[in-house]
Amino acid sequence: MRNFVITVAITGALASSVFAEGVLPSEVIYKDGAVSVSLSGVAGDAANGRKIVGDKKQGNCVACHSVTELKETVPFHGEIGPMLDGAGDRWSEGELRGIVANAKIMFDESMMPSFYKTSGYIRPGKAYTGKAADETLTTLLTAQQIEDVVAYLTTLKE
Repeated sequence: MRNFVITVAITGALASSVFAEGVLPSEVIYKDGAVSVSLSGVAGDAANGRKIVGDKKQGNCVACHSVTELKETVPFHGEIGPMLDGAGDRWSEGELRGIVANAKIMFDESMMPSFYKTSGYIRPGKAYTGKAADETLTTLLTAQQIEDVVAYLTTLKE
């Protein structure tokens, strides 16, 4: 019985650590540009997603997109990407996840950065520093940050 309990505990710990890591960027499955499963395995936090959308050191989505609900607290919204008002009506959760993770899969001419990608770049830079990338590329946003942004975008209804 003792060995069974130890085996179950170890199996549970291993499963939770794998689950906590989420889906690796190289393992994301896109279907018509959409990603149907959570990248982190944890529900997104819309309040944190709201912060990421307007934060210049994180997502900085407002550099290219406009969000009416953020205009009073976040200045200088961009105009080269589509307005995000109504994003939750225009796209499903899976489509929003795919767009935020790697918009170029759904929209091949998109200028939007791939926020959840670590390979396949032509001239990679090191995050937002303006310096060339070293050997280790990381994602611009974590799996959980992607989920948070998606949770926020789904709240933007017409």
